[in-house]
Amino acid sequence: MSNDHHDSMGVTRRKLFQGATGAAAVSLLPAFPKPALAQGAAFKVGFMLPYTGTYAKLGQFIDNGFRLYVEQKGGMLGGRPVAFVQVDDESKPEAAPDNMNRLVGREKVDVVIGSVHSGVAMAMVKVARDTKAMLVIPNAGANDATGPLCAPNIFRTSFSNWQPNYPMGRVAYDAGHRNVATITWRYTAGQEQMAAFKEGFTKAGGKVVEELVLPFPEVEFQALITRLATLKPDAVYAFFAGGGAVKFVKDYEAAGLKRSIPLYGSGFLTDGTIEAQGSAADGIRTGLHYADDLDNPVNRAFLEAFKKKVGQEGDIYAVQGFDSAALLDIGLAAAGGDWAARDKAVVAMEGARIDSPRGPLSFSKAHNPIQNVYLREVRNGRNAFVSIAQEAVNDPARGCRLGV
Repeated sequence: MSNDHHDSMGVTRRKLFQGATGAAAVSLLPAFPKPALAQGAAFKVGFMLPYTGTYAKLGQFIDNGFRLYVEQKGGMLGGRPVAFVQVDDESKPEAAPDNMNRLVGREKVDVVIGSVHSGVAMAMVKVARDTKAMLVIPNAGANDATGPLCAPNIFRTSFSNWQPNYPMGRVAYDAGHRNVATITWRYTAGQEQMAAFKEGFTKAGGKVVEELVLPFPEVEFQALITRLATLKPDAVYAFFAGGGAVKFVKDYEAAGLKRSIPLYGSGFLTDGTIEAQGSAADGIRTGLHYADDLDNPVNRAFLEAFKKKVGQEGDIYAVQGFDSAALLDIGLAAAGGDWAARDKAVVAMEGARIDSPRGPLSFSKAHNPIQNVYLREVRNGRNAFVSIAQEAVNDPARGCRLGV
């Protein structure tokens, strides 16, 4: 392990040196007085998000949330006008290195915002580490991004896969459940989220009796639902998102299981999907760093502004986009609008305290959010707040060497 680490560090140092000299050759802007910089070059934001496929709505809401924040700041971040470049990553990890290199190399964006799919995000993280490009992850929860692969130029404004699920283990146990089955897709996000729930649940004294999986993004749930009916666990804990979450929740109810085996899950099961799930979602309890009806002034104002801009109800994906812009605004302002002074920006971003629609938001040494995780229940088509499952949840960031 350590050898790989040193090899990759060598590559990044060389690349960093090349990058620094290259930047000096082409960018004379910082030599001008600050006002000239602010009026001139736009701050280039590259969106690398899914605009098609199962996660399309999620990508679009992140994009809309980010743009809403910029609009509220008069089209500026840190006093600089903003320009956008969009790439549809189609949730395809194999296309991610090329997409990322296009944004960083050809488009020369100042920051990349992406993505939703954990596999795509991990490929982005590798390019960001090699090129020292600034990356803000507005959704994907892959633990490694702020774990062993953490880096000064990588921030996440969403969650780690561990974060919303670990507290739900205690929630399920406290609700009286002792034997729980889990079900998810066989890919990074699903496996890490189930592992975190299991860690919390077994620590509390519960037992995970079976771990059911199917390949991403398959939605043929029938065989697994039949298996759950045979198992008769006290409860089921699930992670699916987007179109898959819609179908799973509907199939679960259609099989008659919801009445006899309560369904719990990671918040993504019912976030951004609740409208399409209809009454099949009623009563499902999930854990997430947001609830639709969080009663704080920032959330109320955010939801109103988002509805006005987009014509749809805002959700956690929109909030994560919004907060990504807020974080960059803090960094860029601290650098006086001069992205060449990025070290100053990073320090400010590390120390950021954001009054977010989700509640208090700050950042760990690994650049992962520290935030509340809420227990929600689906009522009347909304993920209604039930209680704070755990306050100020800080991911353990296992394997991260930043700030050590």
